[in-house]
Amino acid sequence: MEVVFARGSGELPGLGITGGPFVSSLKANLTGKTVNSYAVNYAADIAQTSAGPGATDMTNHVTSVAAECPNTKFVLGGYSQGASVTDIAIGIPTFLGSGKTIPTNLAPRVSAVVVFGNPLALSGQHIPTASKLYGPKSQEFCALGDPVCANGANGAAHLTYGTNGMTTQGAVSAAGKVKAS
Repeated sequence: MEVVFARGSGELPGLGITGGPFVSSLKANLTGKTVNSYAVNYAADIAQTSAGPGATDMTNHVTSVAAECPNTKFVLGGYSQGASVTDIAIGIPTFLGSGKTIPTNLAPRVSAVVVFGNPLALSGQHIPTASKLYGPKSQEFCALGDPVCANGANGAAHLTYGTNGMTTQGAVSAAGKVKAS
């Protein structure tokens, strides 16, 4: 199992404040399985212009690991701009740019897609309905009042995913999808 996660805008390279807790919870819910993680390598710039290159990195990583390890399954995820990275990589156009998409023949190897604070919601879209290929495997989390995904007025809500229980909920959901795939 390989978790490929894109951090949010302005975060230092790595899994970030949401991806770290998500990956830890997923590992705890998949005991007995080897769970590796990959932090998408992209700028995560505050100007919101790096989602396309991030999607290309996510796609290239999934494609490379899939070729090297034919039995590896994937969980894709992202937080904030990283959710847009994920949207683009699974073929959903966003207002945050464009990039390479994961080849459709690899879709069966993606067990789950979990995003937090997805800006896609501001355009009235959600992965479950915007993607026939990945929608049934996806789950989105948006904290009450989050301005990035709910057009809310509570900026602090956008910073709570790693501590508000949603990463744990997402990991339980993803683990269920992994076990069923």
